[in-house]
Amino acid sequence: MAVREKFHYDLNTLREKLLEIGSLAEIALSQSFEALQTKNIDLALQVLDNDSKIDLLDEEINDFAILLIAKQQPVAIDLRRIIVAIKISTDVERMADFAVNIAKSAIRIGEQPFIISLEKIEEMHRIAVEMLSLSLKAYYEEDVVSAKKVADMDDEVDRLYGETIRELLERTQVHPDAMSQITQLSFVARYIERVADHATNVAENVFYLVKGRHYDLND
Repeated sequence: MAVREKFHYDLNTLREKLLEIGSLAEIALSQSFEALQTKNIDLALQVLDNDSKIDLLDEEINDFAILLIAKQQPVAIDLRRIIVAIKISTDVERMADFAVNIAKSAIRIGEQPFIISLEKIEEMHRIAVEMLSLSLKAYYEEDVVSAKKVADMDDEVDRLYGETIRELLERTQVHPDAMSQITQLSFVARYIERVADHATNVAENVFYLVKGRHYDLND
């Protein structure tokens, strides 16, 4: 295999590894929230157990990317592809960490009946997971149009987050005995909001990859 051909093969391998870690993070986010909704402690514990696979894959991606830079000394867009892969892997690993945090909140809430409807938090979660999926698709296809859609979706997550926190604060007056659950649900909403922020970071890195300059899509 020619040197250049091998380099492009390695770049594609790097992309595939990123899609793999993205898929694992998406599964973790879905399972952790399902554990919260259904009060399934075993499923929550499974999310915790599986997180080490994501951490190891993140390390593998970083090591592989650094090796590519050292061996191939790429320039221009090829160098951006490798740098962006490292950044995106870090963002995805952080999203998986938030899935772990949601699972821990599910365990702490346990069998307690919810004092509020989870409708807004469920919608936040649905949008955030969709943002993760779409941002990785945008990365794989180097598609700035899809990346911009991800950033636009973040506004709706922020709106729902604000409404959820206000509702939970109001419940502290009515249910002072449920402060533990109120705190955990506030954390869950915050974790999901942060997932959306990291998905937006992925979208920003797609812009950097394609355009060669940084854009702040959160403005």
